[in-house]
Amino acid sequence: MDNLTPERRSWNMGQIKSTNTRPERAVRSRLHRLGYRFRIHRRDLPGCPDIVLPKYKSIIFVHGCYWHRHEGCRYAYTPKSRQDFWLKKFARTVQHDVDVQDELKRLGWRVMVIWECEVKQMDEVEKRLLQFLRGPVGEETTGHDAKK
Repeated sequence: MDNLTPERRSWNMGQIKSTNTRPERAVRSRLHRLGYRFRIHRRDLPGCPDIVLPKYKSIIFVHGCYWHRHEGCRYAYTPKSRQDFWLKKFARTVQHDVDVQDELKRLGWRVMVIWECEVKQMDEVEKRLLQFLRGPVGEETTGHDAKK
């Protein structure tokens, strides 16, 4: 049972950012420190990717574990109320992610997903970023336990 009024719940949900989140900013900061230059939120590409590195024909999504359903992650819990609603909503989000990544790959982009929980170990994320960006074209990485 929700203890908040519908108006207050709506306000709370409205405060959740979809762009320029703390994990996204952390990844961008690390990339910049490593000497990579990029564009953010390119609306001309499917899914409006978080980070676009045109020189490397590479795209990085920084996904929130809750909304994008990071499989096996403790942050990807399901609310106890209105489960039918939430499960459908989450399923649409996951399917949208798959569709966007497939379309980007079809257009010749390499795609990497970094999960919100992974950003806490930024040194590990850096290793994956360098491996991804220095790897052969056509190589993809979606992070540990990623749902495909």
